[in-house]
Amino acid sequence: MPRIAYVNGRYVTHADAAVHIEDRGYQFADGVYEVCEVAQGFIVDMPRHLARLNRSLTELSIEWPVTKGVLPLLLREVVRRNQVVNGLVYVQVTRGVASRDFVFPADTLSSLVITARKADPAAAAKRAETGIKVITVPENRWDRVDIKSTGLLPNVLAKQKAKEAGAQEAWFVDTDGSVKEGGSSNAWIVTRDGVLVTRPAEHGILRGITRTTMFEVAAKLGLKIEERGFSVAEAKAAREAFISSATTIAMPVVAIDGAAVANGHPGSITLSLRQAFFDVAEKSPA
Repeated sequence: MPRIAYVNGRYVTHADAAVHIEDRGYQFADGVYEVCEVAQGFIVDMPRHLARLNRSLTELSIEWPVTKGVLPLLLREVVRRNQVVNGLVYVQVTRGVASRDFVFPADTLSSLVITARKADPAAAAKRAETGIKVITVPENRWDRVDIKSTGLLPNVLAKQKAKEAGAQEAWFVDTDGSVKEGGSSNAWIVTRDGVLVTRPAEHGILRGITRTTMFEVAAKLGLKIEERGFSVAEAKAAREAFISSATTIAMPVVAIDGAAVANGHPGSITLSLRQAFFDVAEKSPA
Protein backbone atom coordinates (compact mmCIF):
# COMPACT_ATOMS: atom_id res chain seq x y z
CA MET A 1 0.00 0.00 0.00
CA PRO A 2 1.53 3.38 -1.00
CA ARG A 3 2.00 6.12 1.57
CA ILE A 4 -0.55 8.93 1.47
CA ALA A 5 0.04 12.63 2.10
CA TYR A 6 -2.38 15.49 2.60
CA VAL A 7 -1.45 18.54 0.52
CA ASN A 8 -3.69 21.62 0.51
CA GLY A 9 -7.03 19.86 0.56
CA ARG A 10 -6.12 16.70 -1.34
CA TYR A 11 -4.99 13.24 -0.33
CA VAL A 12 -2.31 12.13 -2.77
CA THR A 13 0.25 9.36 -2.94
CA HIS A 14 3.42 10.32 -1.13
CA ALA A 15 5.48 9.85 -4.30
CA ASP A 16 3.32 12.39 -6.15
CA ALA A 17 2.99 14.93 -3.32
CA ALA A 18 4.31 18.36 -4.30
CA VAL A 19 4.04 22.07 -3.59
CA HIS A 20 4.52 25.02 -5.92
CA ILE A 21 8.10 26.18 -6.52
CA GLU A 22 7.15 29.63 -5.20
CA ASP A 23 5.76 28.31 -1.94
CA ARG A 24 7.36 30.56 0.69
CA GLY A 25 8.33 27.54 2.72
CA TYR A 26 10.59 26.50 -0.14
CA GLN A 27 11.81 30.00 -0.96
CA PHE A 28 12.31 31.45 2.55
CA ALA A 29 11.68 28.69 5.11
CA ASP A 30 8.67 30.88 5.89
CA GLY A 31 6.75 28.24 7.75
CA VAL A 32 6.38 26.18 10.91
CA TYR A 33 5.87 22.53 11.74
CA GLU A 34 4.99 20.01 14.43
CA VAL A 35 5.72 16.31 14.87
CA CYS A 36 3.54 14.05 17.01
CA GLU A 37 4.45 10.54 18.00
CA VAL A 38 1.94 7.81 17.20
CA ALA A 39 2.13 5.02 19.76
CA GLN A 40 -0.05 1.94 19.96
CA GLY A 41 -2.69 3.59 17.82
CA PHE A 42 -2.77 6.88 19.73
CA ILE A 43 -1.46 10.33 18.79
CA VAL A 44 0.62 11.42 21.78
CA ASP A 45 0.13 14.87 23.33
CA MET A 46 -1.70 16.16 20.24
CA PRO A 47 -3.51 19.07 22.00
CA ARG A 48 -0.19 20.43 23.29
CA HIS A 49 1.44 20.10 19.89
CA LEU A 50 -1.43 21.93 18.20
CA ALA A 51 -1.36 24.65 20.86
CA ARG A 52 2.34 25.17 20.14
CA LEU A 53 1.59 25.20 16.40
CA ASN A 54 -0.92 27.96 17.06
CA ARG A 55 1.71 29.93 18.98
CA SER A 56 4.27 29.54 16.18
CA LEU A 57 1.75 30.68 13.57
CA THR A 58 0.76 33.65 15.71
CA GLU A 59 4.37 34.71 16.28
CA LEU A 60 4.97 34.72 12.50
CA SER A 61 1.56 36.17 11.57
CA ILE A 62 0.69 33.15 9.43
CA GLU A 63 -3.01 32.37 9.06
CA TRP A 64 -4.37 28.97 9.95
CA PRO A 65 -4.78 26.92 6.73
CA VAL A 66 -7.95 25.25 8.04
CA THR A 67 -10.17 25.84 11.04
CA LYS A 68 -8.55 24.74 14.28
CA GLY A 69 -11.16 22.04 14.88
CA VAL A 70 -10.53 20.42 11.50
CA LEU A 71 -6.78 19.91 11.85
CA PRO A 72 -6.99 17.07 14.42
CA LEU A 73 -9.38 15.27 12.09
CA LEU A 74 -6.93 15.62 9.21
CA LEU A 75 -4.06 14.28 11.32
CA ARG A 76 -6.11 11.27 12.32
CA GLU A 77 -7.15 10.62 8.72
CA VAL A 78 -3.56 10.75 7.45
CA VAL A 79 -2.52 8.34 10.21
CA ARG A 80 -5.43 6.05 9.31
CA ARG A 81 -4.76 6.08 5.57
CA ASN A 82 -1.12 5.19 6.20
CA GLN A 83 -2.06 2.47 8.70
CA VAL A 84 0.36 3.86 11.25
CA VAL A 85 0.07 2.20 14.64
CA ASN A 86 3.53 3.21 15.82
CA GLY A 87 5.39 6.05 14.13
CA LEU A 88 4.88 9.77 13.69
CA VAL A 89 2.65 12.30 12.00
CA TYR A 90 4.14 15.53 10.63
CA VAL A 91 2.27 18.76 9.94
CA GLN A 92 3.76 21.79 8.17
CA VAL A 93 2.18 25.16 7.52
CA THR A 94 3.78 27.84 5.33
CA ARG A 95 2.69 31.35 4.42
CA GLY A 96 1.69 30.01 1.01
CA VAL A 97 2.47 30.60 -2.65
CA ALA A 98 3.33 34.07 -3.94
CA SER A 99 5.71 35.80 -6.28
CA ARG A 100 9.11 35.86 -4.61
CA ASP A 101 9.37 38.94 -2.43
CA PHE A 102 10.59 39.34 1.12
CA VAL A 103 7.55 41.20 2.45
CA PHE A 104 4.38 39.33 3.34
CA PRO A 105 2.12 38.81 0.32
CA ALA A 106 -1.45 40.07 0.44
CA ASP A 107 -4.40 37.70 0.24
CA THR A 108 -2.29 34.54 0.01
CA LEU A 109 -3.67 31.32 1.44
CA SER A 110 -1.34 29.45 3.75
CA SER A 111 -0.24 25.96 2.70
CA LEU A 112 -0.77 22.76 4.68
CA VAL A 113 1.07 19.46 4.31
CA ILE A 114 0.55 16.41 6.55
CA THR A 115 2.47 13.16 6.31
CA ALA A 116 2.78 10.08 8.48
CA ARG A 117 5.17 7.17 8.58
CA LYS A 118 5.64 4.00 10.54
CA ALA A 119 8.44 3.36 13.03
CA ASP A 120 9.63 0.35 14.97
CA PRO A 121 9.31 0.91 18.74
CA ALA A 122 11.51 -2.14 19.34
CA ALA A 123 14.38 -0.41 17.55
CA ALA A 124 14.00 2.68 19.75
CA ALA A 125 13.85 0.53 22.87
CA LYS A 126 17.01 -1.26 21.79
CA ARG A 127 18.82 2.05 21.29
CA ALA A 128 17.75 3.12 24.78
CA GLU A 129 19.41 0.00 26.17
CA THR A 130 22.81 1.24 25.01
CA GLY A 131 22.19 5.00 24.89
CA ILE A 132 23.47 7.60 22.45
CA LYS A 133 26.50 9.85 22.12
CA VAL A 134 26.37 13.61 21.70
CA ILE A 135 28.85 16.24 20.64
CA THR A 136 28.78 19.95 21.43
CA VAL A 137 28.75 22.75 18.85
CA PRO A 138 28.75 26.55 19.20
CA GLU A 139 25.34 28.21 19.15
CA ASN A 140 24.86 29.80 15.72
CA ARG A 141 21.08 29.93 15.31
CA TRP A 142 18.73 32.89 15.18
CA ASP A 143 17.37 34.28 18.44
CA ARG A 144 13.79 33.01 18.01
CA VAL A 145 14.37 29.29 18.41
CA ASP A 146 11.24 29.27 20.59
CA ILE A 147 9.31 29.27 17.29
CA LYS A 148 9.22 25.84 15.68
CA SER A 149 10.29 27.15 12.30
CA THR A 150 11.23 25.11 9.25
CA GLY A 151 14.45 27.17 9.03
CA LEU A 152 16.69 24.41 10.36
CA LEU A 153 19.95 24.69 8.42
CA PRO A 154 22.13 25.17 11.55
CA ASN A 155 20.46 22.10 13.03
CA VAL A 156 21.13 20.13 9.85
CA LEU A 157 24.81 21.04 9.92
CA ALA A 158 25.09 20.21 13.62
CA LYS A 159 23.40 16.83 13.17
CA GLN A 160 25.65 16.05 10.21
CA LYS A 161 28.72 16.92 12.26
CA ALA A 162 27.47 14.59 14.99
CA LYS A 163 27.03 11.78 12.50
CA GLU A 164 30.54 12.27 11.14
CA ALA A 165 31.84 12.08 14.72
CA GLY A 166 30.02 8.81 15.38
CA ALA A 167 27.40 10.50 17.57
CA GLN A 168 23.62 10.73 17.30
CA GLU A 169 22.91 14.28 18.52
CA ALA A 170 24.61 17.66 18.85
CA TRP A 171 24.11 20.07 21.75
CA PHE A 172 24.26 23.80 21.03
CA VAL A 173 26.43 25.61 23.56
CA ASP A 174 26.30 29.32 24.46
CA THR A 175 29.36 31.55 24.55
CA ASP A 176 29.40 31.17 28.36
CA GLY A 177 29.75 27.39 28.00
CA SER A 178 26.19 26.52 28.99
CA VAL A 179 24.22 23.89 27.13
CA LYS A 180 21.11 25.11 25.32
CA GLU A 181 19.44 22.18 23.53
CA GLY A 182 20.03 19.55 20.89
CA GLY A 183 19.62 19.76 17.15
CA SER A 184 16.22 18.09 17.49
CA SER A 185 15.78 17.59 21.23
CA ASN A 186 15.90 19.17 24.67
CA ALA A 187 18.90 18.46 26.89
CA TRP A 188 18.80 17.16 30.47
CA ILE A 189 21.18 15.99 33.17
CA VAL A 190 20.67 14.21 36.47
CA THR A 191 22.79 15.44 39.38
CA ARG A 192 24.56 13.20 41.86
CA ASP A 193 21.61 13.81 44.21
CA GLY A 194 19.12 12.56 41.61
CA VAL A 195 17.74 15.98 40.64
CA LEU A 196 16.72 16.51 37.01
CA VAL A 197 18.13 19.69 35.46
CA THR A 198 17.08 21.33 32.21
CA ARG A 199 17.47 24.85 30.86
CA PRO A 200 14.50 27.22 31.36
CA ALA A 201 12.36 27.53 28.24
CA GLU A 202 11.52 31.22 28.55
CA HIS A 203 14.22 32.14 26.04
CA GLY A 204 16.88 30.47 23.92
CA ILE A 205 15.37 27.03 23.50
CA LEU A 206 12.20 25.44 22.18
CA ARG A 207 9.63 24.57 24.83
CA GLY A 208 9.50 20.90 23.92
CA ILE A 209 6.17 19.16 24.29
CA THR A 210 7.83 15.97 25.51
CA ARG A 211 9.90 18.17 27.84
CA THR A 212 6.67 19.62 29.27
CA THR A 213 5.13 16.20 29.78
CA MET A 214 8.36 15.01 31.39
CA PHE A 215 7.69 17.41 34.27
CA GLU A 216 4.49 15.49 34.99
CA VAL A 217 6.27 12.16 34.65
CA ALA A 218 8.93 13.29 37.11
CA ALA A 219 6.26 14.40 39.58
CA LYS A 220 4.61 10.99 39.36
CA LEU A 221 7.94 9.33 40.12
CA GLY A 222 8.67 11.72 42.97
CA LEU A 223 11.64 13.31 41.22
CA LYS A 224 12.69 16.92 41.62
CA ILE A 225 13.37 19.19 38.62
CA GLU A 226 15.49 22.33 38.56
CA GLU A 227 15.07 24.67 35.59
CA ARG A 228 18.51 26.25 35.29
CA GLY A 229 21.46 26.36 32.98
CA PHE A 230 24.22 23.78 33.17
CA SER A 231 27.68 23.73 31.65
CA VAL A 232 29.26 21.12 29.42
CA ALA A 233 31.62 20.31 32.28
CA GLU A 234 28.71 19.74 34.67
CA ALA A 235 27.02 17.51 32.10
CA LYS A 236 30.14 15.39 31.71
CA ALA A 237 30.37 15.01 35.49
CA ALA A 238 26.66 14.27 35.95
CA ARG A 239 25.13 11.09 37.28
CA GLU A 240 23.11 10.78 34.07
CA ALA A 241 22.29 12.76 30.94
CA PHE A 242 19.50 12.36 28.44
CA ILE A 243 17.58 14.04 25.64
CA SER A 244 13.83 14.35 25.16
CA SER A 245 11.74 14.76 22.03
CA ALA A 246 8.61 13.37 20.42
CA THR A 247 10.68 10.81 18.50
CA THR A 248 13.01 9.76 21.33
CA ILE A 249 10.94 10.23 24.53
CA ALA A 250 13.75 10.05 27.14
CA MET A 251 16.91 8.76 25.47
CA PRO A 252 20.00 8.15 27.61
CA VAL A 253 23.20 10.01 26.72
CA VAL A 254 26.24 7.91 27.56
CA ALA A 255 29.03 10.11 26.16
CA ILE A 256 29.58 13.83 25.52
CA ASP A 257 32.38 14.85 23.17
CA GLY A 258 33.90 11.41 23.61
CA ALA A 259 33.88 11.53 27.42
CA ALA A 260 31.75 8.90 29.15
CA VAL A 261 28.91 10.10 31.35
CA ALA A 262 29.22 8.25 34.68
CA ASN A 263 29.92 4.61 33.83
CA GLY A 264 29.10 5.05 30.14
CA HIS A 265 25.79 3.15 30.39
CA PRO A 266 22.15 4.32 30.45
CA GLY A 267 21.09 5.52 33.90
CA SER A 268 18.24 4.09 35.93
CA ILE A 269 16.43 7.42 36.38
CA THR A 270 16.34 8.09 32.64
CA LEU A 271 15.04 4.61 31.95
CA SER A 272 12.35 4.99 34.64
CA LEU A 273 11.20 8.25 33.01
CA ARG A 274 11.06 6.51 29.66
CA GLN A 275 9.10 3.60 31.12
CA ALA A 276 6.53 5.83 32.82
CA PHE A 277 6.07 8.34 30.00
CA PHE A 278 3.07 6.76 28.26
CA ASP A 279 1.24 6.35 31.56
CA VAL A 280 1.21 10.14 31.86
CA ALA A 281 1.18 11.54 28.30
CA GLU A 282 -2.18 12.46 26.78
CA LYS A 283 -3.24 9.92 24.18
CA SER A 284 -5.74 10.82 21.46
CA PRO A 285 -7.20 7.94 19.43
CA ALA A 286 -5.78 7.99 15.92
